[in-house]
Order: sequence, then C-alpha cells, then structure tokens
Amino acid sequence: MMEVLILGAGYAGLRALRELQLHHDIKITLVDRNNYHYEATNLHEVAAGTQPAEAITYPIEEVVNHKCTHFVQGEVEKILPEKQLVRLSDGQELSYDYLIVALGFESESFGIEGVTEYCLKMDDVDSAEAIQHHLHAMMIKYQETNNPEYLKIIVAGAGFTGTELLGALLDAREKLAETAKVNPNQIEIFCVDSGKQYLPMFSEKLSAYGMKHLEERGVKFFRPKRIQAVTDGVVTCDDGTELTAKTIIWTTGVSGSHVIKDSGFSAKRNRIAVKANLTDPDDDKIYFVGDVAFVVDDTTGKPYPTTAQLSLKMGQYAAKDILAKAAGKKQAPFVFHSLGTVASIGNTDALGIVGPAEVKGYPASFIKKAIMDRSLMETGGVKEMLSKGRADFYH
Repeated sequence: MMEVLILGAGYAGLRALRELQLHHDIKITLVDRNNYHYEATNLHEVAAGTQPAEAITYPIEEVVNHKCTHFVQGEVEKILPEKQLVRLSDGQELSYDYLIVALGFESESFGIEGVTEYCLKMDDVDSAEAIQHHLHAMMIKYQETNNPEYLKIIVAGAGFTGTELLGALLDAREKLAETAKVNPNQIEIFCVDSGKQYLPMFSEKLSAYGMKHLEERGVKFFRPKRIQAVTDGVVTCDDGTELTAKTIIWTTGVSGSHVIKDSGFSAKRNRIAVKANLTDPDDDKIYFVGDVAFVVDDTTGKPYPTTAQLSLKMGQYAAKDILAKAAGKKQAPFVFHSLGTVASIGNTDALGIVGPAEVKGYPASFIKKAIMDRSLMETGGVKEMLSKGRADFYH
C-alpha cells in the first residue's frame, strides 16, 4: 500500500489530506506540532484581541479519516530524502513513498539588529495570543505608572499582514482604552514601512483608499523609512528617525520553515523553487507546497504571492499528482488563477481585487468574510465552516 506523509496541517496540508482521503487504498500520515488547525489569515484578530483563538481554530482529529489516516502530533526536525524518512524532535522516524511538505512560514528579521530580542512576532496562535496578553499587560502598566509609552503601539511593516493588524488594533482600541482607563484617542498606533507604495499589490487609487482610511481612524504612518535597528522600546530608522513604544510588533516579511535549511535543501529564504508539478528539482517523490514553495507565474515572470488561496490550490494539486502517478498517468503542470485578493482594514471595511474589479468598503468586507468561509470549507468541510465560519457579514 502506498504511503503518503504530509508535514503540516495548514491550508495546503489539509487540502491535500481531504483529496487523498477520498481514496482509502492509501496509507496517510499527517504530522503537525499542534493538535489543531488554525486560520493563519486571521491571526491579526487574535493578536488584537477582537477574536479569541477558539474562533479561528478547530481540532485536526475532526477532519481525519481514521480508516486511512494516522495523525501524529510532533515537531519535524529534519527530512532525510536519501532514506525517504522524516525525523521528529522526539527521535521518531516516519517513512514515505511520497512526501508533501507544507510546513508554513516563520517571521523574517532580515538580519536587522534587535528584531528577535525586542519585537513581538505573529507566526502562529501562540505568538498571536502572546501579543494580545502583552497589550493587556501594557494597559495595566499604564494604570500603575501613567507613562504614555505603555499606550503606544508600533507595527513594523505595512504589507498585507501589517495592514490587517492595523485595522484590528483600531477595532480593539476602545476595549484597550477601557482597560487602561483612558480615552481611546490616547492609544497611539504607529506604522513604519520602507515601501515606496503602500500595498503595492493594488492600484495606487486602491492603496490610497486603504491608507487614508487607516489614517482617519488614527494610524500614524512613517514611510518610506527603512528600519535600521530595534532596541528595548525604540525603533531607529536609517534616516535617524526614532519611534518609541512599549509594544513593537514585527510584520515585515516571512520565510519558509527552518526545516528546509536544516534538511540541506537548496532554497532561498527557505522556499524551494519547485518544478512544474510542485516537486523538488532533485526528487520527484517530494512535493513542496504553501509557504515553503517558490512558484513563478509564467505569464508575469514573477513569483505567486503566498496566500491561503494559493496554498489550497497547491495542496490539492500535489495530492492529485500523487494519485495520477499511482495510476500511471500524468497531470498537466500546476497553474494558478487567482479569484481575487482582499485585505481587511477593520471588521467592516476592506479593499481588494475580485476578478477584474476593484472593491472597497462594506462590499469588500463581505467578500473577505466569504473567502474565509470558503477556505474553512476546503480544509474542514461543512461542519467546520458552519461552526467557525463568519456569518456577521454586516457587522
């Protein structure tokens, strides 16, 4: 019986699992360090405290078909391609005929001094909850000291993740102010970014809408400014500008899992430049999908942005390619057609592109929540979509 090993229960890993579980003549092993799946696109809400972690998670066991799948909760340490084995941190080794690597992303510091020591990252549920707990502690600290530095929040990076976090922090400001016993306007939110255009994946008109909306609600942008160093409570830019705050959240970029480097694969920022069928250039038995894969769009010559939508399609394709190989068939190369990209700038406002059309405001927010529900359907099925999906389209 063919053995397929899936590393990671994120969007790509669970989409591959759902496809493979339609065929009970396969032995599947799924590995993840957590016993739950989480909607990575909603981590900013947990970090800001506008949603509890339970709202964006569900148990992995609920989507595992035990007739053909065995779930192992463990930390992946190293992939050993020459032996067709994967070693976990507890010493356990798992074999495979085909391997799907969907290990997700990690924050990228770009070698900037002080980032690791003094910035809060938002990589997973634990780190998002750590931000929320930190923010609450800072509000309490303000009560004790009356030091306005405890009311300041700096978001480093104004990309997709940073933008959505800014919107969620603005939504949470009233609650934070209540804890600190201050006026919401006393909680200052800053954003530092080096990009020449805010949200460059969108048109200048759409990007200007998003930035203006956030500014009108209270965000103070410092851009384009490149962060040179971070110390305890201080962000220093290359032009000498210094911003101070007791909360500094790092959202400037991500890389793939460190397991890629630790396993000796040739990669840039822990992302493998895969072949047309998403396999490793040197090993047709290993598929890299999601944030650990680097796939170029032949029509533009640029890499596809790492989105949940792309990860879902990659996971599905990898599973189907394995099934095709088992049947002695060959699939057409992987091609991705984006249905659109929408960024939230608060619970009731968003901006983005759907097909050829630009959307903003309430309609974009509606679409954003519909996209979230669709991803839940594709990873967890009807049950998870109904229990964790967003029904508050107008609030």
